[in-house]
Amino acid sequence: MFENILGNNRIKNLLKQAIEQNKVSHSYLLVGTMGIGKKMMATQYAKAILCSEQKKPCHTCKSCIEFEGQNNPDFLWIKPEGNSIKIEQIRELQKRIQEKPIISNRKVYIIEDADFMTKEAQNCLLKTLEEPPQFATIILIGSNENAFLTTIKSRCMILRFNPIENLEIKQYLEENYQMTGISQNMLDMFQGSIGKAIYLKDKQESYSKIEMFVENLPKKDLIDTIQSAEILYKSKEEIFEMLDYMNIVLLKMAKREERYTNCIKIVENTKKRLRQNANYDMCIDNMLFNILK
Repeated sequence: MFENILGNNRIKNLLKQAIEQNKVSHSYLLVGTMGIGKKMMATQYAKAILCSEQKKPCHTCKSCIEFEGQNNPDFLWIKPEGNSIKIEQIRELQKRIQEKPIISNRKVYIIEDADFMTKEAQNCLLKTLEEPPQFATIILIGSNENAFLTTIKSRCMILRFNPIENLEIKQYLEENYQMTGISQNMLDMFQGSIGKAIYLKDKQESYSKIEMFVENLPKKDLIDTIQSAEILYKSKEEIFEMLDYMNIVLLKMAKREERYTNCIKIVENTKKRLRQNANYDMCIDNMLFNILK
């Protein structure tokens, strides 16, 4: 259990002990930045809770087989409908949670992006968390702990996930995706998220160009800068990621020379203007001109 999940060994051990000692809680709150393994850990934990064999998860019992086929009747995964999890979804959970397990000894309900529950939905869920059926476990997953009502948090075992160490991410990408030459700046861009690292792994060449472009800014005039900034003009769909990466590089340069602090502000202003649907090329032109000014 959890062998394929990086980091957060304390939480892994705690959940393993809960399974081994048959002390599974009725409600958990898994919180931490996106892409650090919360959903994977919740999924594997749910499978182990539902497993009917002594060694959990066994992968061969009826519960495990149906879980892997996404057909286990004792398991329900709830996701936001549109921009939120609505009270109607929680009412449906409340109806189903009262029904006894069919093939397992327990039932498990995972609420993904639970921090997107409306206040009404949270208050509705609170009634179930106060008096859950003995056979039920509810696992809430979210990135923003502050979005949850205090009363919800007080009735859950809160497991706070830490960012994954850069060295672990680097080794994972090297061993599983044969990536080489991963810069420290790129590792910083991942922000301890293996999910983000996997998403961005195919963009290493683009980020290398951004890094080279920013680091060579002191040596260029305006014409050279615009010509070498071609990657920015061509990356409209990914521009916010590119600008975030620019600021990671600029921040390290600012630690050596204070003048680059203002460049970071210029990049942030550019992001703001782009979100306001200003002309794309003009925004990039203006940013480059102000950085060199």
